[in-house]
Amino acid sequence: MPAETDPQRAVLQAVVALHAAQPATAGAALQARRLLVDTVGCALAGRHADEVRRLEAALGACEPGDFAFPSGAAMSVQAAAQVLAMAATWDEACEGHALAHGRPGVPLVAALLPLALRRDVCLGEFVDAFVLGYEVGARCGAWLRIRPGMHVDANWPALGVAAGVARLLGLAPAGIVQAIDIAACQLATSLYLPVREGRTARNTYLGHSASLGLQAAFASAAGIDAPEGALAHYAQTHSAATAQPLPDAATLLLQDAYIKPFAAVRHVHYGATAAREIREQLNDDTTGIEAIVLTVYDEAIVYCGNRAPRTPIQAQFSLSFGVAAMLRFGDVDPSAYAAPRFDDAELRRLEALVVLETDADLTARKQRGATLTVTRAGGTLQHTVGTVAGDAAQPLDRAALAAKFTHYAAHSVAAPNAARFCDTALDAPADTALRALWQVLAA
Repeated sequence: MPAETDPQRAVLQAVVALHAAQPATAGAALQARRLLVDTVGCALAGRHADEVRRLEAALGACEPGDFAFPSGAAMSVQAAAQVLAMAATWDEACEGHALAHGRPGVPLVAALLPLALRRDVCLGEFVDAFVLGYEVGARCGAWLRIRPGMHVDANWPALGVAAGVARLLGLAPAGIVQAIDIAACQLATSLYLPVREGRTARNTYLGHSASLGLQAAFASAAGIDAPEGALAHYAQTHSAATAQPLPDAATLLLQDAYIKPFAAVRHVHYGATAAREIREQLNDDTTGIEAIVLTVYDEAIVYCGNRAPRTPIQAQFSLSFGVAAMLRFGDVDPSAYAAPRFDDAELRRLEALVVLETDADLTARKQRGATLTVTRAGGTLQHTVGTVAGDAAQPLDRAALAAKFTHYAAHSVAAPNAARFCDTALDAPADTALRALWQVLAA
């Protein structure tokens, strides 16, 4: 389809024109700040995994710069973007967007934060770039649906990063769109295979998107160009779904972003939420449970049907593990994937009991939700969940967001500094130096 008649491209151009011309609205700015807080919190938790620590140290030695986590190695913008994205993804507790079927925000924060600190910009400039990038990225996720066997994280998220970074660099709308086109010429084909086999290669994917977006934006700023129909060509030759009309430019998709209360793929949250309710009815005692049935929409089983997970990443993509962990411990946070909880005998007994069944009605209506049925000697308990905390209809309140950040950041940041970081990130005037915000963490 010629670029000038491509309706999806027209929408993206309108989105860029709208958000490049004016500061973010108050509602969009607040949501961007909330996602910044949550993503940084997830990164502070994930960077303490052995693999992430080694990568951070190695890249700091190879590509030194002026971005550093608290007590961490100083890294260049590109190196920091890779580590930030990987760390934020590590425990699978980071944000996402249902329409996009992925997370536009994580690679944006990973690319924009070290670049914005390097350029010494204010919080408002970071927010404006984030909002534009998110609106582009979320629409690209809705458009460029992946084929079976693929994973989204090294694919379309780079397009939102390209747009956001180009906005931060001060490019005009045409240059921002050109950055998107440059990235569209080289999107990766990233596999779901590592998740199924329990390999952490998948955690490098969003770092790839952050790096590609940075590269594309700087290339556009240098005058490098790309075919105007690149993204439409990619969609026609590599996407799984027929293009559907995208939300118009006036629709703020950022408001539909979800922030997870649990460290697991979003599909897992519905069963886990039901399990938490049933656990309360069991007075936290699971020893009498004899059978567990989770009825859920088909997409959840396709992506999260992993049984008896041997590694943390398999468990993060496991409906049965999420239900069992919630029944056993009352939470699914990063500690569920580490000793002693990961190998807990009662957890493993419960996980083996779970039977997964497709909810044909939810699947046909393309809605998310789950029903959990737990049988014990004294009878059967059942709970149905249609929405979960963090959804647009049920957003995490400020206290819950701050509590999650403080808990996840605890290995790196003292609780008073964590609270001050949240307050500053959410409340500080737009002209506050981003560097002043970041320094709160190391105070």
